Amino acid sequence: MALIIPVIFIAVFIFAVIKKVNVYESFTDGIQSALKFTISLLPCLAAIFMMCALFEASHLSDGLTKLLSPVFGFLGIPPELTKLVLIKPFSGSGSLAYLNEIITTYGADSYIARCACVCFGSSETVFYISAVYFAGMKVKKLAAPIACVLIATFLSTIIACLVCRVM
Repeated sequence: MALIIPVIFIAVFIFAVIKKVNVYESFTDGIQSALKFTISLLPCLAAIFMMCALFEASHLSDGLTKLLSPVFGFLGIPPELTKLVLIKPFSGSGSLAYLNEIITTYGADSYIARCACVCFGSSETVFYISAVYFAGMKVKKLAAPIACVLIATFLSTIIACLVCRVM
């Protein structure tokens, strides 16, 4: 397994030599394109990080947690996971910190902790990923794809809690 990357690198290099491609120039062109793309992402990422900070600092997350806990409980999601479900689409590190808090509070072998781990693993930071992918593609109509991903994330959370309850 350790030889796969070097073998691929050597194979690409040999193929480029056979095709008479200037490898160094192509490599530097690729780096230049990557840097331009990375710089174009910075405003989108800054907006996502600021939204996450405002969501937490404004205590909107606490209010939504209290409001949605009974609804989540009805759908089979333990009310203790409401904040994790709300934070995960915005922030991977914030949701990881909350996952750690859940495990510390309820114990690693508890139903709540198992459910939190599966929910954490079965979802993604939707807004961060959307910022990265859609900024690179210059897509302007984001509402429908983001809504689809958020619905899929929520359904995966419900299914994850159901699976944890059965197991």
